[in-house]
Amino acid sequence: MGPRVPLPPEIQLAQRLAGNEQVTRDRAVKRLRKYIVARTQRAAGGFTHDELLKVWKGLFYCMWMQDKALLQEELGRTISQLIHAFQTTEAQHLFLQTFWQTMNREWTGIDRLRLDKFYMLMRMVLNESLKALKMQGWEERQAERLLELLTTEILHPDSQAPSGVKSHFLEIFLEELSKVGAAELTADQNLKFIEPFCTIAAQTKDSLVLHNITRGVFETIVEQAPFAIEDLMSELEAPEEEEGTSEDEREEDVPSKEPRRGSLHGAAPDTSEEPAGDGEDSVGPVLQFDYEAVASRLFAAASQQDTPSQNRKRLYKVIRKLQDLAEGLFPEDDVPEKACRNLQEDRRERKTKKRLPKSALQNKAGKGGEEDSCADLSSGAERMARRQGSGAERAGPQEQPGGPAGRGARKRRRRRRPRAGARAKVTDCQDLRMRRRQPPRSGK
Repeated sequence: MGPRVPLPPEIQLAQRLAGNEQVTRDRAVKRLRKYIVARTQRAAGGFTHDELLKVWKGLFYCMWMQDKALLQEELGRTISQLIHAFQTTEAQHLFLQTFWQTMNREWTGIDRLRLDKFYMLMRMVLNESLKALKMQGWEERQAERLLELLTTEILHPDSQAPSGVKSHFLEIFLEELSKVGAAELTADQNLKFIEPFCTIAAQTKDSLVLHNITRGVFETIVEQAPFAIEDLMSELEAPEEEEGTSEDEREEDVPSKEPRRGSLHGAAPDTSEEPAGDGEDSVGPVLQFDYEAVASRLFAAASQQDTPSQNRKRLYKVIRKLQDLAEGLFPEDDVPEKACRNLQEDRRERKTKKRLPKSALQNKAGKGGEEDSCADLSSGAERMARRQGSGAERAGPQEQPGGPAGRGARKRRRRRRPRAGARAKVTDCQDLRMRRRQPPRSGK
């Protein structure tokens, strides 16, 4: 036998990443990071598309074999941060491209119990890819390349992405973008990030993709508009308050040691310790948008001649909401509690009236109404009984036209067969007639 040919390092790492023992998998992940850094530092180095597909095959089954939620989260963070080990932007994009291709290929084989950790892995990889873009200063060219990559591999009609991958990506994209860049991105930059979704929503023939884009991107922007405006106003008011405050005002704000009247044990409740963002109404960081510009861009995409009618109808509803926001009209105004309660009670009463039958509604009219209705019903029943009784007495002695006294009886009488005695009488008469006709014989 000849000497054994050594396997390529990518295949060796993939085999160790998919090993049965956790210690072997952890060591393989650390070696993979060092290998990526060493190989991408060289000018002539870098990975090919097939090599990274093999690496992601091993990383996929490394995540597959991992149990326990905390360890899964730690491993997902480690895998997603491998993008920062690549030294060039082209290598990073190739790493992301092969990741989404691997998820599209392996998605149908994931069982129900392992879906959550791969949902988490997709979220973490998207978050780290946006962080890598943030490190580059949100450069427009790099942002366009990233959006083109995501659109081609996930949302394009020719892509092999399953519906689960598309739906989850559309659900988390705006959320992860707001986590990474809400403090830095401007309204014009945010418009660039959602432009691909405008085009796809107008041209797609998949109703599920249209629904997810409308719900996960555009309607989310509409719902977060009050919080975005509130954040913008607070940012504008912050420098004015800092300039207007003086030392005397700060001294006045110091709480006095004397207890306030009406407070429990003479001390006022301290609410300053509660963070402002921990309430129920807080939604975290929110992106800023120029709603008029978003409506114009969406209208330009939806008004094309080749746009399907159902897409145009759905997008026009969103455009109206965005135009209302641009004019300062919010779609959901706060309703007072009393008015809300009255509306709910009226709706409940209407529903109960619709569900009740007519007899139950008549029973609710009152006791007097019940007695009158019962008397009317009893008198009506008696009248019907009398009519039926009189009709029965009249019809009793009479026979029906089809009975024995009718025409049918006459026909049956005509068709009766003669009796045996009658037949005998007829034959006797015929014999007598024959005898009379015969001449008498001579006595010769």
